[in-house]
Amino acid sequence: MHRASMSKLIHSRRDFLVHAAKAAALGISGTAALSGVSSFATPLTGAGQTSASDELIPYGAAARSDALVSDLPYRDAIIANCRMIVPESELKWDALRPTRGEFRFEKSDAIVDFGRQNGIAVRGHTLAWYGAMPGWTDEIADRAEAERELVDHIETVVSRYRGQIPSWDVVNEPLAEWPDDEFAFRPSIWARRLGADYLSIALREAALADPDARLVLNEYDVEFKGPRFAARRKALIALLRSLRDRGVPLHAVGLQAHLFADRAIDRDGLQALLAEIKALGLDVLVTELDVIDYTLPGRVSERDAMVAGVAGQFLQAVCDVVRPKAILTWGLSDRYTWVPIYFTRRDGMPNRPLPLDADLRRKPLYDVIDEFRRKPA
Repeated sequence: MHRASMSKLIHSRRDFLVHAAKAAALGISGTAALSGVSSFATPLTGAGQTSASDELIPYGAAARSDALVSDLPYRDAIIANCRMIVPESELKWDALRPTRGEFRFEKSDAIVDFGRQNGIAVRGHTLAWYGAMPGWTDEIADRAEAERELVDHIETVVSRYRGQIPSWDVVNEPLAEWPDDEFAFRPSIWARRLGADYLSIALREAALADPDARLVLNEYDVEFKGPRFAARRKALIALLRSLRDRGVPLHAVGLQAHLFADRAIDRDGLQALLAEIKALGLDVLVTELDVIDYTLPGRVSERDAMVAGVAGQFLQAVCDVVRPKAILTWGLSDRYTWVPIYFTRRDGMPNRPLPLDADLRRKPLYDVIDEFRRKPA
């Protein structure tokens, strides 16, 4: 699909829904929502944009190396819209380390090369996580072996991309689903063998391997109302304070923001968390934004407006406290999304969680993200 075919041809019904979604997110009356037409003149970021784009919050998306090769319209959409990308799977342990002692960099190298050739920054994801682990890691027998494997992995991977990947999700999803305190970690080979030390080991080693890299702790489910989410916010800020007090290098917190359309955003709780993060001198990134829509009505126009409204509520809450260093969605197009794997719609209709639809056409979510990116510092 040519870029021209991705431009908006929006009739009055969709115009209304887009503006209504934005209005709901921003608390604007229905009359005010209809009073003007927003600008759709520029892509979200576009690697070739003018220097004015430097004033915007950078937008990016998770990308798939195979699709960048096999799907040229998708490749063009990434180039047109993203100032940064993050490999969806190519830097995870099971992709890089299929067997002990083996590193397979072909696919991650391809994404880094793609970024360099097109002026798109690349974020690293992820160095220490419970998921996507090759089977051989179950054989790690003791603390010494676990530390040796973790340190070797991080030193090898981060050093390879030193100066090419400026930001890493070093620790991903460390907290248990319902943590009692900051040391209630999700079960993993690292937590079992190294305990709480695995975070400091990972962060310190990443800093040694690339002293200029920005190191991020990435977490999810901290934005909703309810006791489990409040417990996660409390444990997260306690964990961040603990790392700071021990002098562990850390620069930012990543809010994944896998938003559920049927869960209420806890504006006060989220903003209190963000204020604490800011007080610790840490930056904030939105790292994996999408809206899980499997419980929403099937009508596409109605559903897209509701998805945009949920994202707008979240972004408004964030931006009222801190200007995020980046906004990334976990995928650019509904053509490639993890959501239907776990949240298939009962009506058989495709999920629509991302800024572009499966035909790479812009959706209301795109425009809401674009609006918040343009907010002044």
